[in-house]
Amino acid sequence: MNYYGAKQLADSFRTVRKNTLAVAQDIPEEKYGFRPAPDTRSVGELLAHIAVSQGFQEQIHVQERRTTLAGFDFPALMQRLTAEEKKPRTKEQTIELLKTSGEKWAGWLEGLTDDFLGEQVAMPQGATPASRTRFDMILSVKEHEMHHRGQLMLIERVIGIVPHLTRDMQARFAAANAKK
Repeated sequence: MNYYGAKQLADSFRTVRKNTLAVAQDIPEEKYGFRPAPDTRSVGELLAHIAVSQGFQEQIHVQERRTTLAGFDFPALMQRLTAEEKKPRTKEQTIELLKTSGEKWAGWLEGLTDDFLGEQVAMPQGATPASRTRFDMILSVKEHEMHHRGQLMLIERVIGIVPHLTRDMQARFAAANAKK
């Protein structure tokens, strides 16, 4: 029995995406072009990267249902995903992309079986570990988004915005102290 299965994957991914959307909505559109340093993604590019990055796992598990990554054309896929994230978009278009791609991914996650999640996928020769479960690979989508959302929350602070999770925590503390 798997204690963390398809429903939990979908629910936790939706929570992560909800928080990413809150960050995307908090940042003013005029700051979507902000780059924290040269040769880094702009805010808008980083949000688009988050929105399209599950395309890597979609290619492997949905479209091709690969059991090995030997021979997989990583550069071609990365080139396609990078081109997609660099397309110019308004804040509204970026938010819509985050919503639609996120719900599409979460909807797919909900239909997975424990057997599918437990399947092994062989990594390319020389990789460690030599194989990973589909569950582990699919879970990486959420982890990847959380990593980049952390970057976005730091960018929020740099441009003068207190991140929504911090504001929420401050409100809870204030409410608890008011009860004392």
